[in-house]
Amino acid sequence: MDVLVFGGTSEGRRLVEWLAMRGSCDIVACTATAYGASLIAQGPRVQALEGPLTDEQKDRLMAEHDFACIVDATHPYARHISQSVAALGKRHGVDVVRVIREGVPGGDVSWTGASDAREAAQLLAGTEGNILLTTGSKDLATFTELIPDFAERLYVRVLPVVSSLERTYELGIPTSHVIAMQGPFSEQMNRALIDELDIAHLVTKESGPAGGFDEKVRAAQARGIDLVVIERPEDEPGLLLSEAQQLLEDRYGL
Repeated sequence: MDVLVFGGTSEGRRLVEWLAMRGSCDIVACTATAYGASLIAQGPRVQALEGPLTDEQKDRLMAEHDFACIVDATHPYARHISQSVAALGKRHGVDVVRVIREGVPGGDVSWTGASDAREAAQLLAGTEGNILLTTGSKDLATFTELIPDFAERLYVRVLPVVSSLERTYELGIPTSHVIAMQGPFSEQMNRALIDELDIAHLVTKESGPAGGFDEKVRAAQARGIDLVVIERPEDEPGLLLSEAQQLLEDRYGL
């Protein structure tokens, strides 16, 4: 029995490790980047593929394996990939199990919400003070396009991989404003960056505990700076990791 897993997220990696440890199936794990694939613990039962895959490549993969199900453990903001995975399952008549990230608990935490990167950039365009952008390299162009003085104000924290660094160079972000580090980060690390760079605005996605969201919120609160959050849809369908594991065990005997 084979299982196809999409996602280089922490949830995806943990699910692959759980399946491999149980030894009840062979796993093909697809990640969007070489970096994501490098984090997958490969073994006799685990094959990691670097993407992104075209629809034709995905269809070929389906023809080469007898998948019991497909697991979509992609990033909560990669909606286009989830739509593609759902379409793949429908084309081949294979169930898709969507794994979602744990949400952010309610409380007295306040922030400025944005529906996407463009709205976040527009909110910041008319402000003053340095900006710490912790949303990765994918949407960098949106911020450099909409914030007129980005070269002076914008500091970006990205993964320490060639593709991310090349993106910052292409967009004209000064090397002194690029922080290439692997997260998630502690509250103390976030506070230190805020202090060192004299940050007035911190931008993050609502990534939940796995993405170090709580630590960024607490650091921003402790330093009394503006927190801009690109929020997730409230009606996101799917199962938490533990619920998905239970379903895979009960429905497929994995």
